[in-house]
Amino acid sequence: MLYYLFKYLDEAYNLPGAGLFQFTTFRAAMAILLSLAISTIYGKRIILFLQRKQMGETIRDLGLEGQAEKAGTPTMGGLIIILSTLVPVVLFAQLDNIYIILLIVTTLWMGVIGFMDDYKKKMERNKDGLAGKYKVLGQVGLGIIVGATMFFHQDITVKEELPNAPAIRQVDLAQNIDNPRFTDEEKSLKTTLPFVKNNEVDYEKLITWINDDWGKYAWIVFIPIIIFIITAVSNGANLTDGIDGLAAGTSAIAVLTLGIFAFVSGNIIFSDYLNVMYIPRSGEMLIFITAFVGSLIGFLWYNTYPAQVFMGDTGSLTIGGIIAVLAIATRKEWLIPILCGVFFMETISVMLQVSYFKYTKKKTGEGKRIFLMSPLHHHYQKKGIHESKIVTRFWIVAILLAIVSVVTLKIR
Repeated sequence: MLYYLFKYLDEAYNLPGAGLFQFTTFRAAMAILLSLAISTIYGKRIILFLQRKQMGETIRDLGLEGQAEKAGTPTMGGLIIILSTLVPVVLFAQLDNIYIILLIVTTLWMGVIGFMDDYKKKMERNKDGLAGKYKVLGQVGLGIIVGATMFFHQDITVKEELPNAPAIRQVDLAQNIDNPRFTDEEKSLKTTLPFVKNNEVDYEKLITWINDDWGKYAWIVFIPIIIFIITAVSNGANLTDGIDGLAAGTSAIAVLTLGIFAFVSGNIIFSDYLNVMYIPRSGEMLIFITAFVGSLIGFLWYNTYPAQVFMGDTGSLTIGGIIAVLAIATRKEWLIPILCGVFFMETISVMLQVSYFKYTKKKTGEGKRIFLMSPLHHHYQKKGIHESKIVTRFWIVAILLAIVSVVTLKIR
């Protein structure tokens, strides 16, 4: 909203300083400052509100040290993340940008699913919360919306070959970032695949190998892939949210990395210099990303050990959905196993544990385990490592994985 206001003031009255709002980096800086302020200042009020409504967490006895002390800690703290993300986005972002619209829809969509799950657990005293089939149905619905938008919307394009760099650099960067006059935009299902020659693959190839004219039907394979990615990442974030500060911290690192990708891919100068895919209009996602990072860091103020609030499914499902959509929009979805390696390890640990237990029980009559407990962070808790140390080490792993993800921009 403020973007449009100051754009009008700049054009109509030449108001000093109003032109700053045309710079993506300035609005991104304002967004992170405001989201930090909202999450830290108003976060405490939301926590007190949740306490008054008796939205305390019910802790299952898993035999973990310090577990009993967590009982009664307010949950549904994901509301802090959602609120402190959306307010700066509404104020500073271009609300007619298709990527911003997609991210707002994702935030609200997954937030509602998570809220319904938490609400049923706490207010209706239903320990299972929202039935799993309804969660999956919601994730599939979002996947269809995102996949169909990415495939059919005319504003979602890529640029195959940039014009020669010297000519570009003569144009003011602030005016050139999202200016389609300097590109030959076209619809494309190309995406980035790390560690392969030329670094790019086209989803259309999954169907055009049958017939060259079948490219218009590529959505048949593209949308299911998007559904799988969104479902997998949102559930991975949900599994990671098991100890204080783990999900929020690792997510902030992953989202900040995606912010680098969005800035580079949405900026015609840097995408040309680094020889990466230029995605017109995607640079506007930087405002959403910085607001989201600020909200996660502000939430960590209350979520680090000993946590004063838990994010609940309201937060974890929303975080996972947003990360998935950001990766898809920046054409970096196949980096997710690396970038979100912590989510990936947590999910795989659960799958291996359950599969091996069922297999050994069927074979020998007695189920055996690979880990002392899954997800993986509970395994280390069972080994007697304090959760603060586990979280810090997982953060370090997340930082290393983020660096590897950035390096893949040039490894081909």
